[in-house]
Amino acid sequence: MAITAANQLELLQTAEAVAREKMIEPELVIEAMEDSLARAAKSRYGAEMDIRVSIDRKTGNARFTRVRTVVEDEAVENYQAELTVDQARPYLDDPKVGDMIVDEVPPVELGRIAAQSAKQVILQRVREAERDRQYEEFKDRAGTIINGIVKREEYGNIIVDVGRGEAILRRNEKIGRESYRPNDRIRAYVKDVRREARGPQIFLSRTDPQFMAELFRMEVPEIYDGIIEIKAVARDPGSRAKIAVISYDNSIDPVGACVGMRGSRVQAVVGELQGEKIDIIPWSQDQATFLVNALQPAEVSKVVVDEDAPRIEVVVPEEQLSLAIGRRGQNVRLASQLTGLDIDILTEEEESKRRQAEFNARTQLFMDTLDLDEFFAQLLVTEGFTNLEEVAYVDVGELLSIDGVDEGTAEELQARARDHLEAANKAALENARALGAEDSLIDFEGLSPQMVEALAKDGIKTLEDFATCADWELAGGWTTQNGQRVKDEGLLEPFDVSLEEAQTMVMTARVMLGWVDPDELMAVAEGEEDAEAEAETGETEEGRA
Repeated sequence: MAITAANQLELLQTAEAVAREKMIEPELVIEAMEDSLARAAKSRYGAEMDIRVSIDRKTGNARFTRVRTVVEDEAVENYQAELTVDQARPYLDDPKVGDMIVDEVPPVELGRIAAQSAKQVILQRVREAERDRQYEEFKDRAGTIINGIVKREEYGNIIVDVGRGEAILRRNEKIGRESYRPNDRIRAYVKDVRREARGPQIFLSRTDPQFMAELFRMEVPEIYDGIIEIKAVARDPGSRAKIAVISYDNSIDPVGACVGMRGSRVQAVVGELQGEKIDIIPWSQDQATFLVNALQPAEVSKVVVDEDAPRIEVVVPEEQLSLAIGRRGQNVRLASQLTGLDIDILTEEEESKRRQAEFNARTQLFMDTLDLDEFFAQLLVTEGFTNLEEVAYVDVGELLSIDGVDEGTAEELQARARDHLEAANKAALENARALGAEDSLIDFEGLSPQMVEALAKDGIKTLEDFATCADWELAGGWTTQNGQRVKDEGLLEPFDVSLEEAQTMVMTARVMLGWVDPDELMAVAEGEEDAEAEAETGETEEGRA
């Protein structure tokens, strides 16, 4: 097959037809044709030659040229496509490195094999262009809702026609047991768009919490306009969900706006989510208030917030316990997801018993260690003292503020507390040394004798041993196993060592041992501080907006 005048225009017509069919630019098809013709010409003239083809965009005329580049004398590697400055003088008046010599060569006659090869090159380039076009079109639609038509089902996964491409709704991203047939219309959330070798992969979801948030954004104009903001979403797909909203206009009730007249707005979302029950909750910056709202419809008596505790305790009346927990723990689980807090639900009776047990235990501690009678020990507990350290090192004025305590009594109390602590420290230190703890660990700042003893019992006896520990091994933490949260007990958790404190101690030990460069550590810390400052600034500006 030769590129003759009779079929030159046919090249352009073919390019236009392919471009329309694949919805790509005609220029990309013509460039693919040029590349395929150039490859065919190389098979005729020699693979080492730099043969190029240009097709006139108006006439369809294909021009074949051989290109040779001027290079340094010692840089010549391909004598068919490169030449030296001296070799170029017959062709150029003043040749320089980088100049090109372009000679036109006769068009090639494409045989059957060459024509088939050219066709494959064109098809491959067109497919690549089509994939690039699809990816560019859908990459910016991640995080939005898309409508499509069901094409088929493969192993429980739904293949959806979304216009200029196909998307996949995996079976674990479907709500409950919903099923679809070919040609059913479907609405889903674009969870992710990935560029892969086989083409762009568009992953859909109907269970993602943001799917519900986007549905509300479509149904509630105030959310779309930014007057109302969705702060958090938690879902048990197909069963129940909670959504926290806040209004930046005092005249607009965020919950009422989301519910709509006679529930029209929320019912539209419920209908799309297969009857999923939705609790719309006012968001509050106050942690306790937000938690009370999140546990609706249950009534909460009290929220116990302890900054050092890993979980927040919520006290409810006995008759509200099952409602607060919900069926199979659903209500408290969704409230935990919504607030980002670990929640313990207690009845008023359970909380009273626990507080009484703590009161009795602290009373007994002061009676045993400070040689006090029950009344005086109870008086200390009532005034808020929880351990010997507080009694030993508190400002004397706080002890004097207790009724019946004079200066002499206060000094005697502190002396007894300090003597007991020193004796306990001495005994712990002796035990730690007996277990093999070395001075490098004992003298490490931040570790008490009791902490060193606990570490030695677990086989951590040197500073090197301590430096190899992970922060969660010391402070404790939570891991998820088979979908359940499991508590990891930390070696220093009984001493109220936080994760941040454990992290600091471990890194300090590594610096002391020379394992970590302190300058690099400082740079990382400064970078994290800058990132936190930028995040806080962004949140402030968003709130003002």
